[in-house]
Amino acid sequence: MKYNRILLKLSGEALMGDQAYGIDPNRLQQYALEIKKVKETGVEIAIVIGGGNIFRGVQAEKSGMDRVQGDYMGMLATVINGMALQSVLEQTGMYTRLMSGFKIEQVCEPFIRRRAVRHLEKGRVVIFGAGIGNPYFTTDSTASLRAIEIEADVVLKGTRVDGVYSADPEKDPTAKRFSTITFTEVYQKKLNVMDMTAFTLCQENNLPIIVFDMNKPGNLLNLVNGQEVGTLIN
Repeated sequence: MKYNRILLKLSGEALMGDQAYGIDPNRLQQYALEIKKVKETGVEIAIVIGGGNIFRGVQAEKSGMDRVQGDYMGMLATVINGMALQSVLEQTGMYTRLMSGFKIEQVCEPFIRRRAVRHLEKGRVVIFGAGIGNPYFTTDSTASLRAIEIEADVVLKGTRVDGVYSADPEKDPTAKRFSTITFTEVYQKKLNVMDMTAFTLCQENNLPIIVFDMNKPGNLLNLVNGQEVGTLIN
């Protein structure tokens, strides 16, 4: 087994499936089964999920809403996604904990680092909701910070593309995919992998990132088993 403890970053948009917004139950079920296969190998799993399928704070600011207010609304959207994912994971037989960056004690426990680590050691899948609890930080930053705090081996960024490309592969057919790339090269080529705060956190703490296609069945398990999937940034 290549990794003992992983942090899986999922985008909120990915949960929409083919819908225009909200949560596609089929996509949620697919993700749960992929995660279960990895869990059965004994890997400790933490998850951060975005909220873009419900609400994005950055977009709210463009429409004239207060940025801080918009960001908190976005954080609440990640809690809704976290609750949905938690429910489906438990239906497939996994034990989970949903931890929040701010207090919503009726639905999830507050994030306490030692408690999060203990949950992982006991074999529970830990979902981190509500970002880091502060505005102006993305869920990418949450993923990087939480991964460092729980001493994860790697951040796995599950997207709808199969790695990091020299340009947007959905717009540029000549875009070249990298199998591995360094943090410095990503900076120099101005490639859009994560926001700079998140990316710098990983670089400074020697935490590798793998960008991969989460929607392809078996990818997550193959990756954890050490097969070359997606793009490794280190």
